[in-house]
Amino acid sequence: MTADAFLLYGTREVEAEPVRLCAGALSADFVNGNLRTIRHGGTEVLRAIVYIVRDRDWGTYEPALTDLVIDQNEEAFSVSYSASCIGPDGSRLGFRATIKGSADGRLIFDVSALPESDFETNRCGFCILHPIADLAGSPVTVEHTDGHVVATKLPELIDPWQPFKDIRAITHQVRPGVTAECRMEGDTFEMEDQRNWSDASYKTYVRPLALPWPYVLPASEPNRQTISLRIAGAGKAPSAAMASEPVRIELGEAGPRLPDVGVVIYPEDVETALPNLALLTTLGPQQLLFHYDPTRGHELGALQSFAKLASAYPVQTTLECVAACTGDLDAELSGVADLVRKAGLSLSAIAVSPSVDRQSTPPGSAWPDCPPLEEVYAAARRAFPDIRLGGGMFSYFTELNRKRVPANRLDFVTHCTCPIVHAADDLSIMQSLEALPFITQTARAIFGAKPYRIGPSTIAMRQNPYGGATKANPRGQRIAMADSDPRHAGLFGAAWTIGYAARVAPAGLEMLTLSSLTGPFGVLASSGEPIAEGSPRPIFRAIKGLCELAGLAHVAARTTDETRVLALAGRSASGETVGWLANLTADDVPVDISAFGRGHLVMTPYAITRLG
Repeated sequence: MTADAFLLYGTREVEAEPVRLCAGALSADFVNGNLRTIRHGGTEVLRAIVYIVRDRDWGTYEPALTDLVIDQNEEAFSVSYSASCIGPDGSRLGFRATIKGSADGRLIFDVSALPESDFETNRCGFCILHPIADLAGSPVTVEHTDGHVVATKLPELIDPWQPFKDIRAITHQVRPGVTAECRMEGDTFEMEDQRNWSDASYKTYVRPLALPWPYVLPASEPNRQTISLRIAGAGKAPSAAMASEPVRIELGEAGPRLPDVGVVIYPEDVETALPNLALLTTLGPQQLLFHYDPTRGHELGALQSFAKLASAYPVQTTLECVAACTGDLDAELSGVADLVRKAGLSLSAIAVSPSVDRQSTPPGSAWPDCPPLEEVYAAARRAFPDIRLGGGMFSYFTELNRKRVPANRLDFVTHCTCPIVHAADDLSIMQSLEALPFITQTARAIFGAKPYRIGPSTIAMRQNPYGGATKANPRGQRIAMADSDPRHAGLFGAAWTIGYAARVAPAGLEMLTLSSLTGPFGVLASSGEPIAEGSPRPIFRAIKGLCELAGLAHVAARTTDETRVLALAGRSASGETVGWLANLTADDVPVDISAFGRGHLVMTPYAITRLG
């Protein structure tokens, strides 16, 4: 990679290059003590085998490796290392790991952990990620801890809970004639459908969620777990595409209308938004989404500031209203309506969600007290009888999938996503785009043709449903569950944004919100970024492009390698086709754009390109 890392990622920090481990047809990337992209004959078998230690807020420790030794030859490879995690109270958990792979298709990852003192954790052990591409809905064999074996299938639509529990081993077909058995020993494992969180994987993890957490690993009590992968069979490996071969764009038929683009506005954003009206006008969003949360001190002043911005930039407006739902619902929501009128804020719609629904209710946990949503929506309808009413979850699709709202009481449903709930490396974030079509397909299966909105969805996490708070990120690092992310300010963020819109376009969304105007989720730079403070970030161009596409007929657009390049296209009433391409990689990628009446181009790392 020759491009400036600061321009690409918004940080000068570059991820460590993985070490490619190979033994015959078996290969894996060794990254920060774990295995990624485990392939056989070029076919991805597992997305990852990782040993994870999480804190009480589900944050992930990142221990430094010591005594690292890597050996490999044509027939085998081996890795060994030591590592330790230091808890917030000074407690220490040390562990020793060994990895062995061989050309006969066998891979073993073994870890022995030993707490020096009592060590609190939400999870300590292995997670195994099966990819979703070509596996969703496919047959698998599950061996349970009691030895019982069941032939079943991975879920096609996203399972809100755990599709399989009490797992000892899972076997699936890698390609015709080749199978992979993944055996897990040392504890009881279960699987969750990580597509709920927009992860592109099914995750099999240690310690059932029905058991209490956080829990304590007793001092001096060893904990050993082993993952064994066995790949068997002699099926023909597929022909590998050359990296130098151009990615080809293919256009199909015109479909649903491309969505309006929204920009989320928080009360604290208005003061900086008003002086930047010219840039807001240039950006051109069709909707302003005003976030209003009385449980966090938002009152009349917040609504008055929204009214100023709505008057200065007169487009459709939606109030994203958090409801406390702790008393009389009519009194609470009519009180909000009174304040809206007093502020002089003209609204096109309101979306209402109980505050408690922003927090996750994991399997085995008790649902928090909350009035029936039918009653919440009825009170909102009485308070705001003349505008559209939306509901859903102001958190993520996971929560909507687990608590399915009565959509017959609503004019539209809504939810958000965030790609850094579980991992924050560059590859995982771009791979999260693979999960978005499954999210929209599942939402459509639940809610049918009900008008459907997504957002605000950004790389950084605006609120944490799974712990006490998001993670502060003052040093601009790659951190899961962080309240800001440097890549939002780089070319990476622009490419992810175009990729996101491309993946959800077939769903026929009513509105898509992928940014704010200012602040950590905004399109304008803050201090210390690759460009001057107040200047448009690269994501500005991406959002502006989506605003220009809004209302056009979506044209089915695919590429011959959607892990590298994604395409989005729309067609105007006059028949003009406009497209956007996003390079999802840190490499130059040649692209065949003859579908747009042109020849070839080379997309630089994380570039976005307008066609037409």
